[in-house]
Amino acid sequence: MTGRPNDVRARVPRHKDNDHTHEAAKERRDFLAERAGVTLDHVGAFSFDPGVTAGNIENFIGVAQVPIGLAGPLRINGEHVNEDVYVPLATTEGTLVASYNRGMRILTEAGGVKTTIHERFMQRAPVFHFDDAGGARDFAGWVDANLGGIREAAEATSSVAKLSHIERYSVGPMLHLRFNYETGDAAGQNMCGKATLAACEWIAANHPGGARYTLSGAMDTDKKHSQLNVLHSRGARVIAEARIPSALLKERAGVDAATLFRARLNSFAGSVMAGSANNGMHAANGLAALFIACGQDAANIAESHTAMTFVRLEDEGETYYWSITLPALIVATFGGGTQLPTQGECLDILGCRGKGKVGRFIEICAATVLAGEISLASAVVAGDWVESHDRLGRNR
Repeated sequence: MTGRPNDVRARVPRHKDNDHTHEAAKERRDFLAERAGVTLDHVGAFSFDPGVTAGNIENFIGVAQVPIGLAGPLRINGEHVNEDVYVPLATTEGTLVASYNRGMRILTEAGGVKTTIHERFMQRAPVFHFDDAGGARDFAGWVDANLGGIREAAEATSSVAKLSHIERYSVGPMLHLRFNYETGDAAGQNMCGKATLAACEWIAANHPGGARYTLSGAMDTDKKHSQLNVLHSRGARVIAEARIPSALLKERAGVDAATLFRARLNSFAGSVMAGSANNGMHAANGLAALFIACGQDAANIAESHTAMTFVRLEDEGETYYWSITLPALIVATFGGGTQLPTQGECLDILGCRGKGKVGRFIEICAATVLAGEISLASAVVAGDWVESHDRLGRNR
């Protein structure tokens, strides 16, 4: 034990040799019991060896047990998944699972969701510094002429990362380079950072006169929304779309296609006025619940929730075409939190654990988001949104 309750500088106990053990976790819980007077019976109750958390967390004391609900079946007609799936959603928000479940029923009865992945890249964006704008312009030409050497240096750091292309953005005497990588089944932020550092060092060693750089000039927009992501993608750019009969919407959600379409025009205008990163309803809800259940980096919701909804009436108003585009969906099925026991089990539910499964997971995420859009939009227009939350979302 380090320090006493009145010693404000007492350090959290650590074990240099092996800090991911039951004993180390208990020592830290006892430390908290002495200093804060708290009993961590639930935090300290977990079913796995703390050793598996090495590389995922420091100063481990236990677990945050988030309830997991199951929604589905959801029929997906995609390029990586073509079947009914059941979706685990970890959340503390009452009504959320029920709402997504209703949207999944509507989509499945309409024939399913079509999913399409357009591209998938992860970025790191260093900035190079010169005496004037002319030097930055000349450097851009040198980068184009030496792309082969830059690519070889970057890819030597990883058996997975593949440098696809480099975007260029000039500002005054600086040139921002946005490196775009394919990263296999990993999300790839750390992988891309390592590869880009090697590339920058190669550039500095080979560019005439050297080159000064900062590894991140903030144009990679890591864990921040940006318009650049909307235009050029970060993570996966994936689209989920469906055609839903108006009669089915009326039967299952109490609102017809024409009424939903008129409401969508109103919300489009509101989204523009608000400057929203998402002109839909609540992509962050379903994605956050999936991310927590399946071991994703929850902070990536800052980028991943960005979305563009596009709708239209077809068949003289008898069919509602509904699509949502996610231009910056950042997910993984290998590495990071996906290897933890609970999160791995949830990925198993989806058939998405391990290598070769990230395309399947991307499509499931997008289809789940569309299900949530349909259910919430219908609830708002039909007038049962507040009543549903009052009935299912109260635990007081």
